[in-house]
Amino acid sequence: MFSLVLSREITDDESAILRDAGCADAVFATDSLPTNADVTVTKLDFDDTVSPSLAEAIESALAAVKQVPDLSVPGLTVPAVPKAADADSEVLVGEVVASETTTA
Repeated sequence: MFSLVLSREITDDESAILRDAGCADAVFATDSLPTNADVTVTKLDFDDTVSPSLAEAIESALAAVKQVPDLSVPGLTVPAVPKAADADSEVLVGEVVASETTTA
C-alpha cells in the first residue's frame, strides 16, 4: 500500500491515460499539496497485491505518471509496516569454540 501525490490536479483524459498505463486499480482523489495547502492536486492510493514487490509496484506507478506530459510526483507515502513476528524463529545463545589445529 502506498500513495502518490501528483504535481497538479489531472483531467479526465489524463486519468484515463494513467489507468491505461498501469494505474487501473488506483483510487484517484483530490487533495492539497503537502507543502502548499492552497494548491489542489490529485492523489493516487494504491493497494497492489499483484506486483512481486512493493518496489516494483512503486516503479510501475511512477512509470505510468511519466506518460502524462508536464506531470510529476512531488510526494510518495509508504506507511510503515511492523515486522511480523515469526513464530518459528528463536534466538539461540551460543559460545565460541576454539578450533583445533592439526599438523600432518
